[in-house]
Amino acid sequence: MTRPPVLALAAALLLLPAAATAQPAARALDDAAIVGIFDAANTWDIATGTLAAKKAHRADVKAFGAMLARDHKSVQAQGRALAGKLHVTPTPVSADFALKQDYEATMKQLAGLSGAAFDDAFLAHEVAYHKAVIDAVTRSFLPAISNAELKAFVQKVAPAFAAHMAAAENLQQKK
Repeated sequence: MTRPPVLALAAALLLLPAAATAQPAARALDDAAIVGIFDAANTWDIATGTLAAKKAHRADVKAFGAMLARDHKSVQAQGRALAGKLHVTPTPVSADFALKQDYEATMKQLAGLSGAAFDDAFLAHEVAYHKAVIDAVTRSFLPAISNAELKAFVQKVAPAFAAHMAAAENLQQKK
């Protein structure tokens, strides 16, 4: 049995400053890097949510996927507007960025599944993904953010991460 891609995600999120570049020396985690990671992470959860909204077996999992896509589109738009207002140019994530690679592996895994197996893998991914994001926000992002308005925005949207995780856990228990 292969290791689920989401386990790599959890490890990568805990090592964000070191994983932020492909270069051997770790780059400091600054506001531009955090905005770039947030934007990419939203893009990735929009994609997984959209896939679940189309492909999930259970109606409640489809609805959860649609909600994820909608919520992350909203947060992404707010984050982009704030970045523009603050004149912060997001640092794009590179092709070899661990979280990008995990996203691609997750999408490949989910694309090959159907029925209850898809639902189970999608929900497991969302629980682990949101746990890892919560940990990264708490341990890495918030302490590193220098702009007060950006920090306030991250603190404002952080409860949604916990709500998404709880919703995925509740759906896992329903099966």
